[in-house]
Amino acid sequence: MVIIGGGVGGLILAQGLHAAGLPVTVHERDESPRVRTQGYRLRISPDGERAMRECLPPRVLELLLATSNERHGHGLLAFDEQLHPQWAPEFDDPRGPGPDKIDAVDRVTLRRVLLAGLGDVVRFGRRLTRVEEDADGVTAHFASGESATGDVLVAADGANSVVRNQLCPAERPRDLGVRTVFARLPMEGVHRAGLPEGLRGAFSYVIGSDGHHLGLMPMVFREPPSRAAARLWPGLDLPPGEDYYMAVLNVHRDELAMPDPEFFALDGRALAGFAAVRMRDWHPGLRGLFGLGDPRDTFAVSLRADLPVRPWGTDRIVALGDAAHTMPPSGGVGANSAAWDAALLTRLFRQVADGGTTLPAAFGRYREAVTEHATEAVSLSLKIAQWSIRKIDIEAPAAGFEKSANHSR
Repeated sequence: MVIIGGGVGGLILAQGLHAAGLPVTVHERDESPRVRTQGYRLRISPDGERAMRECLPPRVLELLLATSNERHGHGLLAFDEQLHPQWAPEFDDPRGPGPDKIDAVDRVTLRRVLLAGLGDVVRFGRRLTRVEEDADGVTAHFASGESATGDVLVAADGANSVVRNQLCPAERPRDLGVRTVFARLPMEGVHRAGLPEGLRGAFSYVIGSDGHHLGLMPMVFREPPSRAAARLWPGLDLPPGEDYYMAVLNVHRDELAMPDPEFFALDGRALAGFAAVRMRDWHPGLRGLFGLGDPRDTFAVSLRADLPVRPWGTDRIVALGDAAHTMPPSGGVGANSAAWDAALLTRLFRQVADGGTTLPAAFGRYREAVTEHATEAVSLSLKIAQWSIRKIDIEAPAAGFEKSANHSR
């Protein structure tokens, strides 16, 4: 089995298949696991945690728990730009505040944890150029001149999937018109700079009357990842793990005052300045937030989504995560959907290997289930985006939150 992409979904699938004794290789374009240092906090939903517990070996799961978020039960708070409280939706969590709950992780740490124990299953420096399929299998060709052949290929190569672009060139995620600046802000420095008490330790949204939106999410490690690795997996390279806030500023492209190419060419320091200008009339405790982080940890993306979600693939090629159903990061829905996909594929591939079903039947069941699940996930992420960002380019707005409604997944 050939997996293209060593992100969250691809590595969870690899762990599940490897644990089941099924032959698998992962081909990742990064030159090494240390190349990708930009990352941020990921919310882990009940669905996402169940998927990880289903696929990950006990030792990997123990390390994941040790390096996950320590704080639970704060809920979601919402404010206007002067920090007057606003209504916010409630997100039910049936897991409760138990000591073994995994409700958030650091993305960089998660990826390193998911690599644990896989060894040469994961091949780095493999930038995919094309795939070829015939009656005997499917072959992935890489820019290095190398290739890999398997009975099945799983496209887990993200929203800019090379596999998808080759097989379905007309099917591209829709640009939602929102440009997002991400920053990683050291918690100690943010508190020292005077972050208002009401925002400390809470998952907070600030919804400006100017149309801009700030998200502030704390990541407090149960144990510094490097120390957890030394205790549980000596020799495994994990980052030190300084507690931080993930800060996210959403601005519609109509408000950028510059064309997209110029905006996306801004470095971290310039993006922090951009954020400061956009928040200059906000509460004094918010205006300089983005300048408190390392500029190397500040970057910009555009928000995109598949509307509607349509299944794609062939008799031997299937997709998971953003390659199958791109969605905005609002609510942390995307990574959890990728984990859900990976757990379902693991179950189905095990059934095929055991003779309990055929590959065509398994792929049919997978695509039907993923399309239904991902459609709900995209809808939820868009509802959260519309509630918090307000200005977003969607032809038919998703139904809004009800003030009595709770949302989990």
